[in-house]
Amino acid sequence: MGTGSREVAKLLSMSPNTERRYRVALQAEALLAGSPTSLPAPDVLRDAVLRQRPVPAETPTVTSVDDWSLKLTELFEAGLGPRAIYDRLRLEEDGFKASYWAVKRFVRRLVRARGVQAKDVSIPVDTAAGEIGQVDFGYVGKLLDPEQHVLRRAWVFVMVLGHSRHMFCKVVFDQKTDTWLQLHVDAFAHFGGVVRVVVPDNLKAAVIRNAFGIGEGTALNRSYRELARHYGFKIDPTPPYSPKKKGKVESAVKYVKYNALSGRHGEDVTEVNALLVRWVMEIAGTRTHGTTHRQPLSMFEEDEQSALMPLPFQRFEPVVWTKAKVHQDTHVQFGRKLYSVPWRFVGKEVWLRCTDRTVLAFFDDMRIATHPRHFRGRRSTNPEHLPEHRRELAHRSERHWQDRAIAIGAATGELVREVLEQDASLSHLRDAQAIVMHLEGFPPARAEAAAHRAMYFGTLTYRGIKSILSKALDLEPLPIVTLPQQVAPRTHARSLREMLDAAVEANHEPH
Repeated sequence: MGTGSREVAKLLSMSPNTERRYRVALQAEALLAGSPTSLPAPDVLRDAVLRQRPVPAETPTVTSVDDWSLKLTELFEAGLGPRAIYDRLRLEEDGFKASYWAVKRFVRRLVRARGVQAKDVSIPVDTAAGEIGQVDFGYVGKLLDPEQHVLRRAWVFVMVLGHSRHMFCKVVFDQKTDTWLQLHVDAFAHFGGVVRVVVPDNLKAAVIRNAFGIGEGTALNRSYRELARHYGFKIDPTPPYSPKKKGKVESAVKYVKYNALSGRHGEDVTEVNALLVRWVMEIAGTRTHGTTHRQPLSMFEEDEQSALMPLPFQRFEPVVWTKAKVHQDTHVQFGRKLYSVPWRFVGKEVWLRCTDRTVLAFFDDMRIATHPRHFRGRRSTNPEHLPEHRRELAHRSERHWQDRAIAIGAATGELVREVLEQDASLSHLRDAQAIVMHLEGFPPARAEAAAHRAMYFGTLTYRGIKSILSKALDLEPLPIVTLPQQVAPRTHARSLREMLDAAVEANHEPH
């Protein structure tokens, strides 16, 4: 055709040497002559080139993993990746000295030889309007917390609708369960409705145990279940290490990070969130999406908004489920506050269902305790949760035990006062507690008689009181002591000792 070899090479984007090799091969097969409109089929040209320039046989290269090829192939077919194969051989096979990169190259050859598998194929999914909402977090750097006046690590939460690609975005400072739940509430309010299925990532707030396959179960965070039940949507967690399963929100998070939030380090999070609201409606919502070729906001308003499920009539009450261990003092901790459960559950793990109003404790799905949520004070204790014979020991006020003693009788009240005041430096509260609790188990007449006898003989211990009652000494009359006429009789124990001393002195006066 008169076109020079260099011009042909340039038109075909190849080097002159490569052009010359192909030209010589095709000339030898007499395929360059004839009309340009009747070119041979591509497979004829290929076979002609291979006859003239056969592909040389690949010379096998010796590598450090050749001696382990059978074992490597076996582990690869068992589903292990390059790193897992390398670590397994290092751990279990003596003499294995190959590098990780040698193992990786060998596995790459196995992948090429195996060819494309069915599981490698991405299946395009057309999402119906109102059907799917994908959610995820993305780290966006540090922003100013106006409440604490410090820079804090921040994440953007994104929920994107699978059909229209319209989205909701908000920046937060944590990924706690209550934050996660509130973000969903805000997103549904933004859309004015609820999708039928929410696809979350495998973050702890949503999924406790990953689903590794179709036959595996998925343990959802109980708090997330409460939210789904209230709004009527289903949760479909993505499998681990499968970002393509939620590719729409992955792309949306990147778009938000590198467009709306890029270069905002140190800005006030309140102002950033206000700008995000405008950005979603005025920028992201009005762009032409690369897949749908429509504007997300108009597609949402025309096709998807009416297909969403309606918002529930009642407001969602945030519910947080958490596990807690019952401490030795029969209490569990939530929100830096302590709540009691029956003492028989000490050492066990229980589930707490916490709202703004209540804290409920469950063991094996049985409710074992109910408390009002309290924000003042540190401890909420139900006396019925303590051991029956020890629950009264929780009262540490001397006035409390003095009043209980007086309720039995005047003599008992006087005895307990003597017990509490017998030492100015050492507390005898435990003795008073034991005496009162023991005397409360008897008829008041016997308790009072025992108190009289104890004071008469100066017995101020629990063991002494118990001995008086166990031997029924309270039923016997007290001995009569003859006192000097000038000594006025007194009723309590200290005055009795003074009278005895006075009597002894009177009997030994010199005549």
